[in-house]
Amino acid sequence: MSLDARRIVAAQGLRAAGYGLTAVLLGALLAARDYTPLRAGLVLGALVAGTAGASLLVGGVADRMGRRRCYVALFLGVAVAGAAVAAGAAFWVLLVVALTGLLSTDVVDNGPATTLEQTMLANEDTAAAGKAGARVYGSYNAVASLCGAAGALAATVPGRLGTSPASAWPFLVLVPIGLAGAVLAARLSPAVEAERGREPSGAEAATRGWNRLGPSRTHVRRLATLFAVDAAGGGLVTASFLAYYLTERYHVPVGQLGVLFFATSLLQAASVWLAPRLADRVGLVPTMVGTHLPSNVLLASVAFAPTFPVAVLLLLARTSLSQMDVPTRQALVMSVVEPSERTAAAAVTNAARYTVRPFGPLFGGLLQQVALGLPLVVAGVVKGGYDLALWRWSGRLPSSDTD
Repeated sequence: MSLDARRIVAAQGLRAAGYGLTAVLLGALLAARDYTPLRAGLVLGALVAGTAGASLLVGGVADRMGRRRCYVALFLGVAVAGAAVAAGAAFWVLLVVALTGLLSTDVVDNGPATTLEQTMLANEDTAAAGKAGARVYGSYNAVASLCGAAGALAATVPGRLGTSPASAWPFLVLVPIGLAGAVLAARLSPAVEAERGREPSGAEAATRGWNRLGPSRTHVRRLATLFAVDAAGGGLVTASFLAYYLTERYHVPVGQLGVLFFATSLLQAASVWLAPRLADRVGLVPTMVGTHLPSNVLLASVAFAPTFPVAVLLLLARTSLSQMDVPTRQALVMSVVEPSERTAAAAVTNAARYTVRPFGPLFGGLLQQVALGLPLVVAGVVKGGYDLALWRWSGRLPSSDTD
């Protein structure tokens, strides 16, 4: 990897460790403050909405404002957000901070900084071509999962120190992480900046994407709709929601949640690594549906787990399968469109996922007014419906597109 790529991966690893810690603590914090499911859903929904909105905004303006400048600003924002929460932010302050997109509801984030990092790593001067470039992205994703796992495990430390789950001071860890990340971002070379005449990306590419799609427009429209359905179901069961649910249902300490999310992050890393190898043998769509559908059955089953250990086993089994559709989904989009349409197809399908996901946590809070575990069941059903619809749609494609 180039020096710029190593700095980007290092900065992302720092952020992943911080988010791995705070995503676990956030759900427990909301439960410890006796927030109703609706209030907790509002906070988590604002977090996802902020992440989605900030990602699209960064994608649309970073090339004009300067990628390094935006990257530095995002890390400084992480430090400010961590300090605000650690200061004991009231409910409305939490909502404001959440809407900035500078916190994460998941152990491995998919927010504005991630969007910018993937774009900078794709630069010819930053990531080598061919197999070397694939290794750069492999290292990037491996670091995200492993550092997120370490952060989740670190969530056990405040409890061992006798800290109450209602205490927010552990969020101060985001301050040094944000400052260190800003230093790494500022030291990137001009090679990471956009070239003149480069195609638009992010929100700009999404809004203009339809105009740049040709014969593959129908395929992209169908995939964008299907991915939006899957994202809507996923928004119901973020890591912070699971932390809140497990705390409310089984009254488990934060330390046990940290160990659980540490294990799930390791399983996610392993499943993402295995997915392309399985797809080489059975094809893209069979890999996606054959692993994702059973994982959604396991997800819905968590709502009926009589004890915390049973819930843990179900979640671990689900996690070992649920992420295999991530690299295969990205490959599928690229395989069903013409090479000249790939940028537009990626922008449109990603925008579809971003747009609907923020409604998940809020809707989940409403569902919990009926039954605490109902969001798990609804998420499993919705995501399972996506799997079946994807399988049916893929049957109309040439076999080469799904291999």
